[in-house]
Amino acid sequence: MADPRTLARKLIDEHLVDGEPVAGAEIGLRVDQTLTQDATGTLVMQEVEALGLDRARTEVSVQYVDHNLLQADEKNAEDHAFLRSACRRYGLWFSKAGNGVSHPTHMQRFGVPGRTLAGSDSHTCAAGSLGMLAIGVGGLEVALAIAGEPLRLRMPEIWGVRLTGELPAWVSAKDVILEMLRRHGVSGGVHRIIEYHGPGLGGLTAMDRHVIANMGAELGATTTVFPADDAVRAFLRAEGREDDFTELRADEHASYDVEDEIDLGALEPLVAEPSAPDNVVPVREAAGTPIGQVVVGSSANPGFRDFAVAAALVKGRQTADSVSFDVNPTSRQILVDLTRAGHVTELLAAGARIHQAGCLGCIGMGQAPATGQNSLRTFPRNFPGRSGTSDDAVWLCSPETAAASAVTGVLTDPRDFAAEHDIPRPGLAPPERSAVNTRMLVAPLPRSEAADEELVKGPNISGLPDFDPLPDRVEAPVLLKTGDDVSTDEISPAGARALPFRSNIPKLAEFTFTRIDESYPRRAAETGAHFVVGGSNYGQGSSREHAAITARHLGLRAVLARSFARIHWQNLTNFGVLPLEFADPADYDRVSAGDVLLLEGLHDSLATGELSVHNRTRDEHIPVGHRLSPGRLEAVLAGGRIPLLAQK
Repeated sequence: MADPRTLARKLIDEHLVDGEPVAGAEIGLRVDQTLTQDATGTLVMQEVEALGLDRARTEVSVQYVDHNLLQADEKNAEDHAFLRSACRRYGLWFSKAGNGVSHPTHMQRFGVPGRTLAGSDSHTCAAGSLGMLAIGVGGLEVALAIAGEPLRLRMPEIWGVRLTGELPAWVSAKDVILEMLRRHGVSGGVHRIIEYHGPGLGGLTAMDRHVIANMGAELGATTTVFPADDAVRAFLRAEGREDDFTELRADEHASYDVEDEIDLGALEPLVAEPSAPDNVVPVREAAGTPIGQVVVGSSANPGFRDFAVAAALVKGRQTADSVSFDVNPTSRQILVDLTRAGHVTELLAAGARIHQAGCLGCIGMGQAPATGQNSLRTFPRNFPGRSGTSDDAVWLCSPETAAASAVTGVLTDPRDFAAEHDIPRPGLAPPERSAVNTRMLVAPLPRSEAADEELVKGPNISGLPDFDPLPDRVEAPVLLKTGDDVSTDEISPAGARALPFRSNIPKLAEFTFTRIDESYPRRAAETGAHFVVGGSNYGQGSSREHAAITARHLGLRAVLARSFARIHWQNLTNFGVLPLEFADPADYDRVSAGDVLLLEGLHDSLATGELSVHNRTRDEHIPVGHRLSPGRLEAVLAGGRIPLLAQK
C-alpha cells in the first residue's frame, strides 16, 4: 500500500512533468491556469509576443485590470488598451478595469479544486483556499506557462498547520495569519508549502481561507493549500459552479516535513505595526494609538463578510472626524451583494468613502496617507513607502479592528468596542446565491479572428531590452549594500509615480533602489557593470520582475546575498543576473559598498560549483555558492531565458 500523502503532494504528483519531488530538487509542473494583472501583465504580454506564441495553450488564462486604475494621465489607459488587444490576439480572458481584484474574482469565476494556477502576482497563492496548487511567480514564468511550458521550481517542504477550536467573537481569519507571522516571521515559509488541516477548518468559510492563504506570501511560502471540502462546495454552489467541485483532502495519517498547531479559540485581535508584516503585537498592547486613515478591502480581506462586519460595527455611528474611512470593494459582484443586504448604506451613513473595485492603495495607487499620521489597513503589506507616502506609518489588521478604530479615532480592540456599545456578534453569512455578473469578463476571440488582431502599443510601451551573455570575467564595484528582508518594493517601487512606467523599462529604471539610495540609478548608469550585496531574504514581497529587469538594464551582473526570496531569485536568473550566496553568512561583513570585486573563470566555476569572489579592495577571497539547476545556469550564461530560447 502506498504511503499516505498530503494534499499538496497529491497535487504535485498529479501535475509532475519531470524531476523528483524531493525537497530541494528542481521539478517541472504542468500548468492548467494562469493569472496576470495590469501591473505585471504588460511585460508578460510583451514576453508572449517575444516568444512568438500564436495562442494560449492553457485551460484558462485571464488578464485582470485591477492595480493601476488611477488614470491621472494617458499611461495607464494605454496599458489597458494594450492588454485588451493582447488578450484578443493570444486567446486570453480579459477582466475590464473595475471588475474586481484578480484573486477573489478568479476564485469566484475560474477557480477549480485540483487545478494548478501560475500567476504573475505573489498573492496568487490565495486560490489555495479552493484546494488549488496556486503559485505566484515572475512574469516570464507565466508567459512560458501560457506557451505550454512547465513551471519549474524547487520542490518545497510541506508544512502542516493543524487548526483546532473555533474563532472567538470579533476575531477573524486575518488574526490567524497575523499569528503565523508573529510566530515565524517573513521568511518562515521560504521553500515551503503551508497545508492547513484539522477540526478547526469547519468554522472557516472558503473566503476566510482566502484571507489566510493570500498572506502566506508574506511568510515567503511557495503557496498555501486548504482541502476542498463542504465549505468549498458551498462557495462554488453560491457562484453557480457546483459542478466544478471535487472533494480533495490529505490522506489519513499523512505526515508533514514540518508541523505546527494553532488553537483558534486562543487567538485575540492582532495588528502588524509599521513597517513589516511580521511586526505583530496584540491590539490591546497598542490600543490608544491615534489613527488618521482606515482602509478596508484588498485581496487580503476581500470577502462579503469582511465588509459586512465593518458595516455592523459602524452602523448608526459616525467615524471620527480625524479619520479618512476608505472602503475598497474587491469585486463588483461583492459590491452588489453588499448593496442588496444594506451594508453599503450603513457604511456610507457612517462616513465611508466607497471606491471602485480594485487594489488602489494596496499598491500605492492613490489613498496615500498624510505624513506623520498612522494608516490602519486590512492590506497584506506595510513595507516602507509602499503606500505612496515616503515617511508612512502603515498598520495591518482585521476588518473588525479597522472599523472599531475608524469610529474611535484611535487603535481599538474590537472586543472592547463591541462590549462598550452592546453590539452582539453578528451573523454575516454571504448570500446563498451570489450576484453573479460575467458581463465585464470578455471571453477569448475565436482562433480565426484572433490571428488578425493587431497589438495596440502607445508611446509609453517600450520593447523588451536585449541583454548580453554573462562574461567569463566580471570585475566591477559594489554600488549598493542592503540589509535583511529588502523587498521588491524597495528595489522597484510601487505607487502612482513609478508604476505607470511599468511598460517603459528605461524610464522605470530611474526609480530603481531609490527608496534605499536615490543616487543609485545615476551611479549605475555612469558605472555600467556592477554588483549589489544583500542580507537575508533578499527580494521578498511582490513578484514584479521589474525589480530584476531594471537593475539589469542599469548594469547589474550579480547579487551576493546571505539568502534570497524565492520569486526574486527566479526573476534574477530569468534576466541573466547571477544570484550568489555567501558560503558563510558572516562573510557578508567582509564586503562594503565601493569595494571592487572580481569573478574570473566564471563559466567553469559555475559548472563545478567551486566559486570564489576576490575582493580586490581588501585582497580577500570569499567563497560563495549558487543553487542554479543546469537549465537555469544555461539561462544566466545566455543573458536570460528569452535570449536562450532565441538561440535554440
